[in-house]
Amino acid sequence: MNQPTRGYRVFQGVNGVILTGVVVLTLYPFLNIVARSFSGEREIRSGEVTLWPKGFDLTTYRIVINDGTFWRSYGNTVFYTVVATAVAMILTTCYAYVLSKKDLKGRGFLVGVAVFTMFFSGGLIPNYVLVTSLDLKNSVWAIALPNAISVFNLLVMKAFFESLPRELEEAAEIDGLSTYGILLRVVLPLSKAVVATMILFYSVSFWNSWFQAFLYMDRTDLMPVTVYLRNIIAGATGASNAGATTEQGTQVAASIQAVTIVLTSLPILCVYPFVQRYFVSGVMLGAVKG
Repeated sequence: MNQPTRGYRVFQGVNGVILTGVVVLTLYPFLNIVARSFSGEREIRSGEVTLWPKGFDLTTYRIVINDGTFWRSYGNTVFYTVVATAVAMILTTCYAYVLSKKDLKGRGFLVGVAVFTMFFSGGLIPNYVLVTSLDLKNSVWAIALPNAISVFNLLVMKAFFESLPRELEEAAEIDGLSTYGILLRVVLPLSKAVVATMILFYSVSFWNSWFQAFLYMDRTDLMPVTVYLRNIIAGATGASNAGATTEQGTQVAASIQAVTIVLTSLPILCVYPFVQRYFVSGVMLGAVKG
């Protein structure tokens, strides 16, 4: 076995230093936010909090968690994310599978339609008028349908499907499987990596989305947790600007942003480790052929 050359060892060392720096720069802000969420108001305002809580205080957590509206909003977010991700995956998978067929008539036109939407859109007002005229307001479809297909995800899945051996589908056709049968029983079982990656992309996008709900949801009981937390931040900012007089009020105003970021990010952080092993292979296999 050949020993690594001196140049390669130098490259590994430099690469390790650079990646370590990237990890530190990426991880430090989040750890600082977590520490601030558990810290006291005085320590936060004086800038004493870095990576460890100072003046441990759970006032803001208690206020948010004891609020029934918070849990209702959290349930709404889970429901919206699950439904919207399911709709997006079904439409994206079917569209990508169609586009992967090089002998399909009109394939270039269909690809062009998808790519066109990456550069041009109808705009906010036409979209609002469309959603309203279709009577989708105050429903999950106002969130799921307008963002059902991400063109980037579509093109990655298309490239992945094109990389699969055509002989597998031909053998399935000889065995009598229909087009849907081939997709469900042959193609998708071989595409777990890219499917898991796309589910992660879509679920993170829908979980963090707030503007669609803010625009199309008029009822408070239908708001997702991102809008709920946005309203809390706005209220805390207003209280801070006005000058909070109580100890509880100043504590909430000081740590509310940190608490909201932690509570919003927690579910995604819990889900990510289960799909992380598919992440790199899913993106690379869908983006590189050969």
